[in-house]
Amino acid sequence: MSTDERIGSTVTHRRYVPYSHAHYAGDLVDGAYVLGLFGDVATELCIRTDGDEGLFAAYSDVQFRGPVRAGDVLEVTATLERAGTRSRGMRFEARVVCRGRPDRGESAAEVCDPPLVAVTAAGTVVVPPAR
Repeated sequence: MSTDERIGSTVTHRRYVPYSHAHYAGDLVDGAYVLGLFGDVATELCIRTDGDEGLFAAYSDVQFRGPVRAGDVLEVTATLERAGTRSRGMRFEARVVCRGRPDRGESAAEVCDPPLVAVTAAGTVVVPPAR
């Protein structure tokens, strides 16, 4: 049995969440924002492991564990867990690593230590057959 050396590969992006993305009271950002970021890290992971952007086929087990707010800095990670002939199973996590603190001042913010897990998910991406 051969072990696929791509398994365990990860990609991480960081992104500041602008106030223009606040959608709800309390400067909350909708969950679709984070799912879009998961798509970005999945794309880079597919490029690095398969030389192709891939196409998202499905999300499963999406869990919104904490709020994402305008002014947050998110760290979003994709990890390759399974590599079939054409499908790639990935695990995702979005963590808040910095958070705005408007209660302390208009531009006040702090580092979240430890980071706050905001969203987790599993997903499947498909890539073209190997050539």
